[in-house]
Amino acid sequence: MITHLHDTTTLHNGVKMPWLGLGVFQVEEGPELVDAVKSAMAHGYRSIDTAAIYGNESGVGQGIREGLQQAGIPRDALFVTSKVWNADLGYEETLAAYETSLRKLGLDYLDLYLIHWPVAGKYKDAWRALETLYKAGKVKAIGVSNFQVHHLEDLMADAEIVPMVNQVEYHPRLTQQEVQAFCRQHGIQMEAWSPLMQGQLLDHPFLQELARHYGKSVAQIILRWDLQNGVVTIPKSTRPHRIVENANVFDFALTTEDMARISALDANLRIGPDPDNFDF
Repeated sequence: MITHLHDTTTLHNGVKMPWLGLGVFQVEEGPELVDAVKSAMAHGYRSIDTAAIYGNESGVGQGIREGLQQAGIPRDALFVTSKVWNADLGYEETLAAYETSLRKLGLDYLDLYLIHWPVAGKYKDAWRALETLYKAGKVKAIGVSNFQVHHLEDLMADAEIVPMVNQVEYHPRLTQQEVQAFCRQHGIQMEAWSPLMQGQLLDHPFLQELARHYGKSVAQIILRWDLQNGVVTIPKSTRPHRIVENANVFDFALTTEDMARISALDANLRIGPDPDNFDF
């Protein structure tokens, strides 16, 4: 039972990863970003997720430094994730991209480094680079993002190390059951991006009905569903009250029946690109 914001899942290499974190996709560099990171940390968040392509690693790094100081906690109390972009997939390119991300963030290491998209013909070389970084102790855990089952099977056919995490689009309209089953079978922790479907689920009648029943918001119902399904989640917000609301999901539990009813909303509906059909 996940009952606290500081509760963690243990990745297959023994590293502990918080179940809930802050995502910063589409948040531009600037005071709003810095304040969002600091606000999240002040309210107990211990996981921050960014990516090279977001173009905001410097601001995230500033927010982390100021947030650590403000909260009086050490760096190792925080779990920081970034991702290598498609243009940098390749052995040497990925090693260089990692150093660039570290420099922008102003950190000595990352807790988790992910391959952002499964670009055909490129992700295996990038994975070798991640294995090198991991074996050298430069990153605590390595994983992938947006990988479907066949991508994972292909990667693992040659990999020395099984990915620790697979971060995918995941919400009640896209439950990714096949991917989740594969990840569970191989000890890969699944993580949700866009868990609230970029706000498109907030006016869903059934979810609103559940929210009233539990005395929670629709967002809280969805995030609790993620957690009870064993999926790490990183909702994005820059508004302090929303950051607090998103974390207020540890004082209730959905019934087995309600969990199943939410999962039944699945329509294989994506708001992001299809991992089997993207051109960037």
